[in-house]
Amino acid sequence: MLTSYLLQNKSLSIPGLGTIYIERIPAQTDFVNKRILPPGYHFRFDKYFDAPDKEFFTYLAREKDLADYEAIKWYNEWAYELRSRLRHDAEEFWPHVGTFRKDPSGEISFQSAGAIPTYEEPTSAVRIVRTHTHATMLVGDREVTKEIIHQDGENFSGETVYREKDSWWIYAIIIGAIALSAAFFHFYKNGFNLSSLGNQQRIEISK
Repeated sequence: MLTSYLLQNKSLSIPGLGTIYIERIPAQTDFVNKRILPPGYHFRFDKYFDAPDKEFFTYLAREKDLADYEAIKWYNEWAYELRSRLRHDAEEFWPHVGTFRKDPSGEISFQSAGAIPTYEEPTSAVRIVRTHTHATMLVGDREVTKEIIHQDGENFSGETVYREKDSWWIYAIIIGAIALSAAFFHFYKNGFNLSSLGNQQRIEISK
């Protein structure tokens, strides 16, 4: 009856002693045998909390066909007898759950009976390594690959990063435009003839 409650509710508190919990062990990968092991479960004891909740006594009263106060009295007496046996160095074995015993310092210790049996089975798993695939990522409102980002010079914020070696032609266009503007101004001021290209300053030589 108590074991059934423990398995259904994952914990059972014993007044004056502590609480037994069902602890879950996450699933693990078994690479050698190419499979994934299912989650495991075992019992764990915590001596710092020992107060049963109201739902437990309601369950106990229903299972033993007792009034609530009688169920509370029965359980407290059972817990007292268990503590009394342990104080006299007795070892208390709880079938399928574990063993209580008193250590040399007088503290009550608990040893789990082992893994709790489950109906879950290992799952086959084969590791696949793809060498020629291109993972995509969302950059701004575009879905691009890592290769495209490196080719286009885009960073992760979606802004374009121009490399100096790839933008030399921009500077050439700017310089050319300045030269053409200077030439146009010169011809506009001096007229569009070949003589305007030479030096028009007259030099007088004294005799």
